[in-house]
Amino acid sequence: MPLNPDSPLARLMTAPVRPGRVVWVGLRVSRRAPLQVVESAIALAGFGLDGDHYSRKDGNRQVTLIEAESLRAIASHLGLDDVSPGDLRRNIVTSGINLNALKDRRFHIGDAVLEASGECHPCSRMEETFGVGGYNAVRGFGGITARVIEGGTIALASAIVPC
Repeated sequence: MPLNPDSPLARLMTAPVRPGRVVWVGLRVSRRAPLQVVESAIALAGFGLDGDHYSRKDGNRQVTLIEAESLRAIASHLGLDDVSPGDLRRNIVTSGINLNALKDRRFHIGDAVLEASGECHPCSRMEETFGVGGYNAVRGFGGITARVIEGGTIALASAIVPC
């Protein structure tokens, strides 16, 4: 049942979101290859990040984002001091913004406009990467997937602001 747009909960869910910023960018050049850490990436409308193996696909998982704050939680769940963004295979690490508040919303990130398309659930590779319990350590903390609506450059320190 859809939420009544005039309800107090609907107003809260569409209230302004605190802006954030990009703190890490990585490209998955091929399926199982290590991520290539870059200072900026070009978002291609309808495809994803140029040079990322997902950029050939028109779908909901064109770009993946995760919060730096979630990386600390995942590390804690694993009993580690930290985890590398590349280990989680996400394209962009953010700071200062609750990505879940962007659900089904468009947002500016650098010169591009993305639209949050869903949660980015962990895959079985988390067990390979972190060992037993790796998958469950990431559950609920995997970030979001997004589609590229308008292309542009996404660089370190780029602002992330809802449209």
